[in-house]
Amino acid sequence: MSGVLASIAGFTLVARIGAAEPIGGNGFELQAIGAAVIGGASLFGGTGNPLGSLVGELTLGAMQNGLTLQNVPSVWQYVATGVVVILAVLADQITRKRR
Repeated sequence: MSGVLASIAGFTLVARIGAAEPIGGNGFELQAIGAAVIGGASLFGGTGNPLGSLVGELTLGAMQNGLTLQNVPSVWQYVATGVVVILAVLADQITRKRR
């Protein structure tokens, strides 16, 4: 399953940038981790689902699209993504402690 999804991601990236670059996917790690964490997956193991990750990805994509439309530099977009991921992890920890 992982290989199939990785190949789909590779084809999508090639279609997006119009070339097969060996380093074309650099920087997407933060977005992938952020989408999973925002979607409800815990960095400390055990929980999460694909639908939540899809919602997290749509949320991050909308945020990054909005920042791009506002001409925010890409460095600050990474900062904003990092802040959102940190807030999601903190929210996860608070809800775990309340249980």
